Amino acid sequence: MGSIDEYGGGQGPSADVLVVTTNGIPGCRVDRVLGEVFGLTVRSRHLGSQLGASLKSLVGGELRGLTKTLVESRNEAMARLEEQARARGANAVLAMRFDVTEAADLGTEICAYGTAVVVSRTS
Repeated sequence: MGSIDEYGGGQGPSADVLVVTTNGIPGCRVDRVLGEVFGLTVRSRHLGSQLGASLKSLVGGELRGLTKTLVESRNEAMARLEEQARARGANAVLAMRFDVTEAADLGTEICAYGTAVVVSRTS
Protein backbone atom coordinates (compact mmCIF):
# COMPACT_ATOMS: atom_id res chain seq x y z
CA MET A 1 0.00 0.00 0.00
CA GLY A 2 1.24 3.49 -0.83
CA SER A 3 1.38 6.54 1.39
CA ILE A 4 -1.64 8.55 2.49
CA ASP A 5 -0.62 11.21 -0.03
CA GLU A 6 -1.07 8.75 -2.88
CA TYR A 7 -4.37 7.21 -1.83
CA GLY A 8 -5.94 9.72 0.55
CA GLY A 9 -7.10 13.27 0.62
CA GLY A 10 -8.82 15.87 2.69
CA GLN A 11 -7.65 19.07 4.25
CA GLY A 12 -4.42 19.71 6.01
CA PRO A 13 -4.29 21.04 9.57
CA SER A 14 -3.76 24.68 8.51
CA ALA A 15 -6.72 25.10 6.13
CA ASP A 16 -8.21 28.62 6.21
CA VAL A 17 -11.61 27.34 5.01
CA LEU A 18 -12.90 24.46 7.14
CA VAL A 19 -14.84 21.93 5.05
CA VAL A 20 -17.10 19.50 6.89
CA THR A 21 -19.75 16.98 5.87
CA THR A 22 -21.93 17.88 8.86
CA ASN A 23 -24.63 20.56 9.01
CA GLY A 24 -22.89 22.39 11.84
CA ILE A 25 -19.57 22.68 13.65
CA PRO A 26 -19.46 22.01 17.40
CA GLY A 27 -18.42 25.13 19.30
CA CYS A 28 -19.28 27.43 16.39
CA ARG A 29 -22.32 29.36 15.27
CA VAL A 30 -23.21 30.26 11.71
CA ASP A 31 -23.15 34.06 11.40
CA ARG A 32 -23.91 34.25 7.68
CA VAL A 33 -24.94 31.83 4.94
CA LEU A 34 -23.33 32.80 1.65
CA GLY A 35 -24.88 30.09 -0.51
CA GLU A 36 -23.89 27.04 -2.50
CA VAL A 37 -20.35 26.62 -3.74
CA PHE A 38 -18.87 23.86 -5.83
CA GLY A 39 -15.63 22.68 -7.35
CA LEU A 40 -15.74 20.67 -10.55
CA THR A 41 -13.30 18.65 -12.62
CA VAL A 42 -13.76 16.31 -15.57
CA ARG A 43 -11.09 13.72 -16.19
CA SER A 44 -10.66 11.53 -19.23
CA ARG A 45 -9.16 8.08 -18.96
CA HIS A 46 -6.11 7.44 -21.10
CA LEU A 47 -5.80 4.28 -23.17
CA GLY A 48 -2.97 2.81 -21.08
CA SER A 49 -4.94 2.93 -17.84
CA GLN A 50 -8.01 1.51 -19.57
CA LEU A 51 -6.05 -1.44 -20.97
CA GLY A 52 -4.36 -2.05 -17.62
CA ALA A 53 -7.72 -1.90 -15.82
CA SER A 54 -9.26 -4.31 -18.32
CA LEU A 55 -6.46 -6.83 -17.83
CA LYS A 56 -6.53 -6.44 -14.03
CA SER A 57 -10.28 -7.01 -13.96
CA LEU A 58 -9.69 -10.49 -15.39
CA VAL A 59 -7.72 -11.56 -12.31
CA GLY A 60 -9.32 -9.31 -9.71
CA GLY A 61 -7.88 -6.85 -7.24
CA GLU A 62 -7.61 -3.11 -6.82
CA LEU A 63 -7.15 -0.95 -9.90
CA ARG A 64 -4.47 1.26 -8.34
CA GLY A 65 -3.97 3.50 -11.36
CA LEU A 66 -7.65 4.33 -11.44
CA THR A 67 -7.74 4.74 -7.66
CA LYS A 68 -4.92 7.30 -7.83
CA THR A 69 -6.68 9.15 -10.64
CA LEU A 70 -9.90 9.33 -8.64
CA VAL A 71 -8.05 10.58 -5.53
CA GLU A 72 -6.34 13.28 -7.60
CA SER A 73 -9.67 14.27 -9.14
CA ARG A 74 -11.44 14.50 -5.78
CA ASN A 75 -8.59 16.57 -4.34
CA GLU A 76 -8.73 18.92 -7.33
CA ALA A 77 -12.51 19.34 -6.95
CA MET A 78 -12.04 20.03 -3.21
CA ALA A 79 -9.36 22.65 -3.88
CA ARG A 80 -11.70 24.41 -6.31
CA LEU A 81 -14.54 24.26 -3.77
CA GLU A 82 -12.30 25.87 -1.15
CA GLU A 83 -11.20 28.52 -3.66
CA GLN A 84 -14.83 29.40 -4.44
CA ALA A 85 -15.73 29.61 -0.74
CA ARG A 86 -12.70 31.80 -0.01
CA ALA A 87 -13.57 34.11 -2.92
CA ARG A 88 -17.07 34.64 -1.45
CA GLY A 89 -15.67 35.48 1.98
CA ALA A 90 -16.48 32.17 3.70
CA ASN A 91 -14.38 30.58 6.41
CA ALA A 92 -16.26 27.25 6.30
CA VAL A 93 -18.28 24.98 4.03
CA LEU A 94 -21.05 22.90 5.59
CA ALA A 95 -22.69 19.71 4.28
CA MET A 96 -19.94 19.04 1.70
CA ARG A 97 -20.67 16.14 -0.64
CA PHE A 98 -19.15 14.60 -3.73
CA ASP A 99 -21.09 13.73 -6.85
CA VAL A 100 -19.51 11.55 -9.53
CA THR A 101 -21.04 11.00 -12.98
CA GLU A 102 -19.97 9.86 -16.41
CA ALA A 103 -19.51 12.76 -18.83
CA ALA A 104 -20.72 11.68 -22.27
CA ASP A 105 -18.58 8.50 -22.26
CA LEU A 106 -15.49 10.73 -22.47
CA GLY A 107 -14.55 10.84 -18.82
CA THR A 108 -15.70 11.23 -15.26
CA GLU A 109 -17.11 14.40 -13.73
CA ILE A 110 -16.35 14.92 -10.06
CA CYS A 111 -18.16 17.72 -8.24
CA ALA A 112 -17.56 18.74 -4.62
CA TYR A 113 -20.38 20.94 -3.32
CA GLY A 114 -21.65 22.43 -0.10
CA THR A 115 -22.87 25.59 1.62
CA ALA A 116 -20.42 28.44 2.12
CA VAL A 117 -20.80 30.11 5.52
CA VAL A 118 -19.10 32.47 7.92
CA VAL A 119 -18.77 30.92 11.38
CA SER A 120 -17.46 32.16 14.70
CA ARG A 121 -16.50 30.34 17.87
CA THR A 122 -19.04 30.30 20.70
CA SER A 123 -16.68 29.09 23.39
